[in-house]
Amino acid sequence: MRLDFIRPLYDRPGPYASVYLDTERSNEGQANVVQRRWAMLRDRLAAAGAPARVLDPIGELVLDPWMVAPGRVVFAAGDEIVFHHPLSAPPRRQTARWSPLPHVVPLLAQRGEPVPHIRVLADRMGAELTVFRNGSRRTETVEAVEEWPIQKTGHGGWSQTRYERDVEEVWRRNAVAVAEVVDKETQGSAAEVVVLGGDPRARGLVLECLCKDTARKVTTSEHGSRAAGADLRNFEADVQRACAAWVERCRTALLEAHAAGPYAIGLQETARALRDARVRTLLLHDDPSSTATMWVGPEPTQLSTDRAELSAWGVAEPFEERVDSALARAVAGTDADFWFVDHLPSPDGIGAVLRF
Repeated sequence: MRLDFIRPLYDRPGPYASVYLDTERSNEGQANVVQRRWAMLRDRLAAAGAPARVLDPIGELVLDPWMVAPGRVVFAAGDEIVFHHPLSAPPRRQTARWSPLPHVVPLLAQRGEPVPHIRVLADRMGAELTVFRNGSRRTETVEAVEEWPIQKTGHGGWSQTRYERDVEEVWRRNAVAVAEVVDKETQGSAAEVVVLGGDPRARGLVLECLCKDTARKVTTSEHGSRAAGADLRNFEADVQRACAAWVERCRTALLEAHAAGPYAIGLQETARALRDARVRTLLLHDDPSSTATMWVGPEPTQLSTDRAELSAWGVAEPFEERVDSALARAVAGTDADFWFVDHLPSPDGIGAVLRF
């Protein structure tokens, strides 16, 4: 996972208010529930020292009836909201923290690894493509190169065989046009997964026409249609499974790379590697209950398990912060990757694949 999207958070000094709020408003009564939830979190922040000039803008945002989402995360500092993002589901835990660094790891865990992918719904007249990359989506329609003859009728007398060959040729030409666009979009968007659904015959023809690099990224789905009002739930489920499978393959490859080395294991080794900008990928076991802390300075790579060590390096006033928050800032500041893993041969669930 690249952390470029949160890097601007660290361009300004804290302290930060970090808020994870359940904002589900499926009916009118729940609007009052959201108000009560925010009031509880606001009181918690105020008790921790957050001033009203920080809290008021957060309240305006999360209570705005037009900001509809099952959940929302907000980071505020000074007198402004620095970053906010809707959540596709309520947060695992409603959280309010007033701390030197933003508490970003719950957002990263709930957001998951974003998989650049393309969804293709094909038929014999063309296809609809939806490209997902960097949290955005873009749809493109490929229309038929030739529209006639498009169907076999079983009629035609002595010319039926020729007529059916013509129909097959039209299907093939339309599939070639679709495949050209899929190849172009896969390369241009750096898609890792292509899910191809729709008409069975069209799927097969498109797959035959794709270049090898694209074809190896394809997962076919027996569901989906681009007809108006079509039920796409099964197709969407196939897309999610294909993306989850890609993430699991990447996670397995990272753990194998970690075992092969060079690697760091445990918080102390990993912190040293981050200080030297040697970390290619940070590996972290996601433990929402963890409250472990470490010592950090104002710069991303100033982190240590030993306060005296930071002082010896010239950090005038080291401060204590959550381990996961400090690691996330260091990853963002050293252009490394960040991945959650289920297990590591480390008691604290922290390690890294090193660049050298």
